Amino acid sequence: MEHQVYVPAPASRLREALADPARVARAVPGLQQDAGAAPGTGRLKVRIGSHSITYRGSLRVSAHDDGSYALDGDATEARGTGTVKLALTFRLADRDGGCAVTVTGTASADGRVAELPAEAVESAATRLLSRFAEALGEAVEPTAPDAPASVYETEVPPAPDRVTEPVEEPVVEPLPEIFAEAAHARRTMIGRSAEEVDHAPPRGRYAPVPAPQTVVGASALRWAAPAAALALASAIVVTRALRRRR
Repeated sequence: MEHQVYVPAPASRLREALADPARVARAVPGLQQDAGAAPGTGRLKVRIGSHSITYRGSLRVSAHDDGSYALDGDATEARGTGTVKLALTFRLADRDGGCAVTVTGTASADGRVAELPAEAVESAATRLLSRFAEALGEAVEPTAPDAPASVYETEVPPAPDRVTEPVEEPVVEPLPEIFAEAAHARRTMIGRSAEEVDHAPPRGRYAPVPAPQTVVGASALRWAAPAAALALASAIVVTRALRRRR
């Protein structure tokens, strides 16, 4: 296979990226790096037409004496027995303010990818290589040299000298008479049950004043009612007698 990609970045930037295995792994689109594994080892989901195949494998880059770079990779289907092997060569050349990346090599595969149309497989491979070359040319923000690697490595400034000042004790003033009486009433309730304390009537200054009694006693009402009824009956009898005489 042979494929060429134009990257709007100088060739020196792509050479620096290809010399760093970690940057090479980050440039592979969709690569999920395995925790604790070497850079370039993990899972890659490749979309070919309307099909998606997930591979698990590794990728290695090495430099040649002529300035080119060799990219070797092998992977196995995550859900199957199909395998893929790559042996590619990258050549970089400055051109029109950018870099022309020429990719040549061979690729062999079996399994599910062998059952798909050759045009769809070739289109997916060229698209993957183009995105990989463009990602290599992206600028990487340099890390500040003075920035600590971790918050735990940050130097903590020494604490300022503390001046010990004498603490003044608060002056306890005698309680007024009203508070003293309330405190005495509280002390007399200690030792009683909760019901006695809640329902005990207040004493002393806080005792309730009984309301004046304005209701007539029951004994007076007992004799007043019959007398009034007798007088009313007598008046009715006299009135009827006078009407009959007329």
